[in-house]
Amino acid sequence: AGTFAVYAKRIMHEYGLTREDIANVSVKNHYHGTLNTKAHHRIACSVDQVLNSPMVADPLTVMDSCPTTDGAACVIMVRSEDVDKSKHNPIYVDGVGLSVSTGWDLPFFDPKHDFLSFQATKDAAAMAYKQAGITKPIDEIDLVEVHDCFSIVELLTYEDLGFCKPGEAKDMIRGKATQLGGEIPVNVSGGLLSCGHPVGATGVRMVVEIASQLRGNAGDRQVKGAKRGVSHNIGGPGAIASVIVLNNEN
Repeated sequence: AGTFAVYAKRIMHEYGLTREDIANVSVKNHYHGTLNTKAHHRIACSVDQVLNSPMVADPLTVMDSCPTTDGAACVIMVRSEDVDKSKHNPIYVDGVGLSVSTGWDLPFFDPKHDFLSFQATKDAAAMAYKQAGITKPIDEIDLVEVHDCFSIVELLTYEDLGFCKPGEAKDMIRGKATQLGGEIPVNVSGGLLSCGHPVGATGVRMVVEIASQLRGNAGDRQVKGAKRGVSHNIGGPGAIASVIVLNNEN
């Protein structure tokens, strides 16, 4: 939490992000979690509840932090030509990006590091987008699952995935662009903040969520007309990132 708290403080100073903006990520994702029967937490919360929960690493509180939980997820991958479409509804991999930038502690010893973004996410997204032919992410992607281990990480990722310019993540959360029904829904599963973080299963769980959405099987949290989705996972923290683009059309 300490590492991400440094990013939060820096972004608040540099871009005018407020403590309420960060808390609203948790509010959004806990609302989404109420719609997911497999979420660890299925209870909505308010901004005040997030702000007044116990401090973990200033400015991040317990409600800004995902719970560690148990869980499992899997996907079955085959060649597209081997799928019997009379029995199955396949989802296709449009692009995959994987990037490793630095060791987790290196930013603190690098005077040039600005603590405003994760380079690994930017690089992984560039790889995946190039393979998928994506040039305007905000217009060409219908929904996203991102690694919201802490609320601030989701806000960072809006910018790192190219959904807005640097400093504009606060506008997306304030305008509810990333809430279910918004321009580009993010973490309609409830994210890590509601689903929990079973670590090894988290990245695959995101892919399963996107696949369910693209099949139209997401129930109460279904994103209408979803055709292309993206999953984003990090580790390190922030030193490694994976970005996967999925499509329901071959």
